[in-house]
Parts: sequence; C-alpha cells; structure tokens
Amino acid sequence: MTPDEVLNEFREAGALLEGHFILSSGLRSPIFLQKMFIFMDPVRTEKLCRALARKIEAKFGKIDMVVSPAVGGIVPGYETARQLGAKAVFVERENGQFQLRRGFSIPAGVRAVMVEDIVTTGLSSRECLAAIANQPGEIVGAACLVDRSGGKADLGKPLAALVELDVPAYPPDALPPELAAIPPVKPGSRSL
Repeated sequence: MTPDEVLNEFREAGALLEGHFILSSGLRSPIFLQKMFIFMDPVRTEKLCRALARKIEAKFGKIDMVVSPAVGGIVPGYETARQLGAKAVFVERENGQFQLRRGFSIPAGVRAVMVEDIVTTGLSSRECLAAIANQPGEIVGAACLVDRSGGKADLGKPLAALVELDVPAYPPDALPPELAAIPPVKPGSRSL
C-alpha cells in the first residue's frame, strides 16, 4: 500500500480527526488518528496489517513473534502476527511499567518485532522495547501503521512504518492561538 492509500483508509473510516487533542504523550495536536475506528472493521484492519507484515518482512526478514504494547497495540499486533504466520504477545502495565505477563516470553532463537499502532514521540514503543530487552530472543526492530513523528522518533531500534507524517504537536503552554481557542479532547489510552 502507498502512504496515500493508508491515509485514505483512515479517512474512509472516519479515523482522521481534526480539532484540539491531548495526545498520550501530553502534547497537543490539531490532528488525531482514532485507530480504533480502523480496528472496529476487521476487513480494513486485515488490509492494513497485511501491508505492514509485507513491509516488516522486506525490512527484517522472517519474524517468529510480534510483541505489542497494551491497549492500542494489541489488535494490530495480533493481526500483523497472523499475516506473518507468527505468534502474538503483548506487554501491559503493572505498577506503571510495561512488562510481559501471563507467562509470555520471547524464547532463545526467536526473531521478534515490536508492532505499535501509532508512533508520535515513541515513548510507548521505547517502554515496550525496554520491557522485552532482556528476553532471550532477538528483537530485530519495530513497526507501526503510522509514524506521526515524520521519522524523528528514536526508538533505539529500526522502525518500519506504513506511512510517515510530520504532524505538529505542541506542549500545552506553547499552543498556537488557533489551537488554544478550541477546547481540548483526550481520546488516548495511556492511563489504561
């Protein structure tokens, strides 16, 4: 899929929103990608995750396991793993820190990739990668549907994205006047 085709999927799903949004990072943005509008449609989710799986294979080769951060990364992680013929596990927060739970592990000899939905600052992705860094398996890289950082987010691992966008994000005390005039909405899931 081309970047325009990916963005058209978001537009057609009503998932490309404009307004004043508080992102999971705490930054503010005039654009929000409501990926759950994508994930509520299994056909659309399969289409995007199949494209992401092909991009992952092209960049990283054969993958045995996909690891995703809860909550937002579980659906694309699972579907991308299905498209790769790989296993899917996820990290979740316990006492505020991501960790593998439920008996999940990344065994020696396993090639794993971390799959995320949207990357903005890369914080959730870095936290997820840190949580699995000491596993015996090899973490070869990361992937996401949309990289909102325009390629600037440093995850400490190579990142494959279906589309890169350079969407502005502002600290709450440095908003442009047109954004400050709109009441903010917080649609993200970081506190879950």
